[in-house]
Amino acid sequence: MIDNLEHFLLELGQGFAFVGRQYKITLANRHFYVDLVFYHRILKCFVLIDLKQGEVEHNDIGQMNLYLNYFTKEESVAGDNPPIGLVLGTYNDHVLVEYALAGISNQLFVSKYMLYLPDKEKLIKELNKILENPNG
Repeated sequence: MIDNLEHFLLELGQGFAFVGRQYKITLANRHFYVDLVFYHRILKCFVLIDLKQGEVEHNDIGQMNLYLNYFTKEESVAGDNPPIGLVLGTYNDHVLVEYALAGISNQLFVSKYMLYLPDKEKLIKELNKILENPNG
């Protein structure tokens, strides 16, 4: 699935620049890996994508928040906007996600993914909606 998502986003050509797959972050001698990292040239920010097989748990959201804080402090440069994090799982508990996201100031989104990619036009439309209106 990562191969398909990576390939699809690279085909979009609307500002996404591929940075890395399984992007390694080391904190306090512990290693973490972000599934996909892009830099969006138009929005001037990193876009981090973490894919979860199964249900998205509260610790997955906390982990993405850690990634976002790391990228804000260590990877972003002057003029960059705060990074955007996407946590995608095959199922998510909306109540758990609501409470886990409450109070987090980073731009972090949780969504359900399908085991197949929708058609290109639909995915472009949905991605553009998220990028144009990150708060709603």
